[in-house]
Amino acid sequence: MDDRFNTIAGWTLFAGIVGLGLSIGSGMYFKADKHNRPATMGYAIEGVEEEGGGAKEEPLANLLAKADVAKGEATFAKCTSCHTINAGGANGLGPNLHGVVGEGIGQGAGGFAFSDALKSKGGTWNFDLLNEWLKSPKAFAPGTKMTFAGLSKAEDRANVIAYLNSQGSNVPLPAPVAEGAAPAADAAAAPAADASAAAE
Repeated sequence: MDDRFNTIAGWTLFAGIVGLGLSIGSGMYFKADKHNRPATMGYAIEGVEEEGGGAKEEPLANLLAKADVAKGEATFAKCTSCHTINAGGANGLGPNLHGVVGEGIGQGAGGFAFSDALKSKGGTWNFDLLNEWLKSPKAFAPGTKMTFAGLSKAEDRANVIAYLNSQGSNVPLPAPVAEGAAPAADAAAAPAADASAAAE
């Protein structure tokens, strides 16, 4: 009986050693390239833009030049649950927006209680600041009471700004920016700066 027990124990031990060896060997084979991290993690999906690879946003002045006031009014319909826009209109959950373009930020007529976050911004509502505000109120003035997420499309923002401007403000629109005009102006300014530095 001792011989049979020893034989069984020996074969069991041998099988365990063979199994352990196979496990280690297969692990080394199948994980051989795991320490070599690929240069780019993941894989590309066709039809999806890379981060930061989207088209550059058109200048606001150009968007305002071709803005559609009627489309702006239609988009502004989302805002009417909180805002009025008629002259002398009452404040709602948000202030009356008649004549808002050119008005002081956080100072609207009608005694609306603006958040401290918005009051602290200072300045006046110009086209650029309205564009930033409409894109993301919470990013423009962290801590604002306004819960609206914002308008992601630049064209929608330009249309709404044109509509707001037509409602009691009528501030002249900025001149459209010609493509490549800004780099040319910078290039012209550089030699002038060099010349003035040389004169000093």
